[in-house]
Amino acid sequence: METLTALGDKVIPYGTNIVIGILIFVGFWIAGLISSRVIRRIGEESGRGEYITRLLARVTKVAVVVIGAITALGTFGVNVSALVAGLGLTGFALGFAIKDVLANTLAGILILTYRPFKPNDRISVSGQEGTVIQIDLRYTTLQAEGKKILIPNSTLFTNILNVFEDG
Repeated sequence: METLTALGDKVIPYGTNIVIGILIFVGFWIAGLISSRVIRRIGEESGRGEYITRLLARVTKVAVVVIGAITALGTFGVNVSALVAGLGLTGFALGFAIKDVLANTLAGILILTYRPFKPNDRISVSGQEGTVIQIDLRYTTLQAEGKKILIPNSTLFTNILNVFEDG
């Protein structure tokens, strides 16, 4: 009986921390859902573009949930300083490994935000010319003389771009 009492005395503080940690994680998860919906609603009202709004909403939700998970783990009693440092190093290595993809995605976000051209515009860049049929986060698709040309958005953003006037 004494061993159960001693065990109970040691488990109860951890049990409280576990319950609090779970509540913290659930709170951050709900906050992530709410922030995602708010960003989508603001994006729809501003008319800034479906792709940007979706990307920003997902990134915000994931960031809030990750912060919640780290906070909950800290509440459980886990030393999260090594985890945070590891996430930073992993983020750096991953960013360096996929820098071209990130450059194209960032250029795509800027193109969709500033809209230097739009679908059905005829453009020329880096020796390629055609009519814009789709602008995505990574590529812009041109239609030219029976072929589709996929141009990385970083190319469109860093090179001289000609947008031809209709008429």
